Amino acid sequence: MAIEVRLDRMLLERRMTLTELADRVGITVANLSILKTGKAKAVRLHTLEAVCRELQCQPGDLLEYVPD
Repeated sequence: MAIEVRLDRMLLERRMTLTELADRVGITVANLSILKTGKAKAVRLHTLEAVCRELQCQPGDLLEYVPD
């Protein structure tokens, strides 16, 4: 995969659970889990903005391009 999702790392650093983040962002745990595992085919900017707001981070803290 060319884009690596580092949501696990950010949750660990912020001492926040996936369930807590889902509640704060207003999406289901299942949808957030799809993003976390890198199985999402797209991410809405509104969702990315909400995740960054709650984790107090930048999009680049969550997503990293990894060349093949």
